[in-house]
Amino acid sequence: MKFKVPAFLEGIEAPIEGEIAMRNFAVSQMGENAVVVGIDEVGRGPLAGPVVACAAVLKAADIMPALNDSKKLTRPKREAMYQAVQDACECFAVASASVEEIDRMNILEADFLAMRRALQALGMPGIKESAPEIPIFQKGMLPEASKVLIVVDGNLKIHGIPEELQIPVVKGDGRIASISAASILAKVFRDRYMDDLEKRYPGYGFDKHAGYGTKAHLEAIRRQGMTPEHRKSFHPKSLQTELDL
Repeated sequence: MKFKVPAFLEGIEAPIEGEIAMRNFAVSQMGENAVVVGIDEVGRGPLAGPVVACAAVLKAADIMPALNDSKKLTRPKREAMYQAVQDACECFAVASASVEEIDRMNILEADFLAMRRALQALGMPGIKESAPEIPIFQKGMLPEASKVLIVVDGNLKIHGIPEELQIPVVKGDGRIASISAASILAKVFRDRYMDDLEKRYPGYGFDKHAGYGTKAHLEAIRRQGMTPEHRKSFHPKSLQTELDL
């Protein structure tokens, strides 16, 4: 089921305003121990590399006015903000799902797996997932006795998590500050991982296109073949046919 933006967020576009509104809603529904956890992912569309998700809790709704959707920020800007975003978080966890998991279960389910791993790392009860191939990057844990409201970027709820504990927010990375923080942390983490992949598999340009299907990337695959970090289930049919010849 796809969900629309909650009524109490209509007309709100600034991430700080959205975070305040979401926190007020959480307290009204769950009480003073309510904690808003923003969660976002990066890496659904690339031809190579893992999908990465981050779950983040901000110390305060207005702690970092510069927070916004990572896609609206240049890479140098995200890198410059990276440590400050970490410092602004009470806790966060960045987790992933591997290329093998993506090919086995499909990208959406692998995306949800990465999200569950991030939430589990923060101490969300009732989740029992295996450790990811890439070590989880995290700071802190959810406060004890907290009642968690998960705010998910997009229009879907995470499979395997009680639905009543989640609110999907379309374009949430530009509407809710904690999702914005998660977006930036996940993006920088994955970009740096792809930089390392270029060192392991030089000539593909992973440090430039982060695994997305650019013309240069497709030409590199034709020239050098696929690496173990390429998603076999993602390649355009024309390219796959060429590689099979």
